[in-house]
Amino acid sequence: MEISLLSRTGVDAASRYVITSLLRYTIVIGGTLVGFSLLGMRWSQLQWMAAALTVGLGFGLQEIFANFVSGIILLFERPFRVGDVITVGDMNGRVTRIRTRATTILDFDNKEIVMPNKTFITGHLTNWGLSDTTTRVILQVGVAYGTDPAATRQLLLQAAAEDPRVLAEPAPTCWFLAFGASSLDFELRVFVASLSDRLEAQNGLNMRINELFAEHGIEIAFPQLDLHVRDMPPPTPPA
Repeated sequence: MEISLLSRTGVDAASRYVITSLLRYTIVIGGTLVGFSLLGMRWSQLQWMAAALTVGLGFGLQEIFANFVSGIILLFERPFRVGDVITVGDMNGRVTRIRTRATTILDFDNKEIVMPNKTFITGHLTNWGLSDTTTRVILQVGVAYGTDPAATRQLLLQAAAEDPRVLAEPAPTCWFLAFGASSLDFELRVFVASLSDRLEAQNGLNMRINELFAEHGIEIAFPQLDLHVRDMPPPTPPA
């Protein structure tokens, strides 16, 4: 059915999931009602079953029912689609399947994680490409005291301008943020077109920044501690 919908209507994968899921449950519910009708069963005869089902939903099936309703909400509101990269809690991955009870996510270790749909409705969800795939990359760099801040900032912006993955708009920015304990602290902020460019951009920028700093004699700072001895005990005379 999904292949037929794709070839005839050209809808995307997420829309296919919505349509096929709704059709599936419509067919199941309709078939059940037709089956009861063919068996000669009327609503008055099914009231006890409906009452028992209501009690079950209120107790033992509460979580299952909550996940089912959450799945219906996800199918209609579509806070994420099949193929989107999302973050839920401390878990990151790509959505591979959306069902009414649970959603399957393939994480970056190639593990399939099945998460109850209630998690997405009641918890915090980050979608990295819902309406715009552009994301920001932030690099924090500390240089040794005595370094020219203006020259450092210029070299950081040069590294950003030379990287092909960094977007011209929004333009890269660089800020001299603070006088750190052992360094002058800078922050370079750039934008890339998609989530897949983030690590490549970070790697390329770090490599180029290291080269430019080496060429211009700028030292990347590292933590330093000064030890001051205020009082020294007198030496003990030999016995």
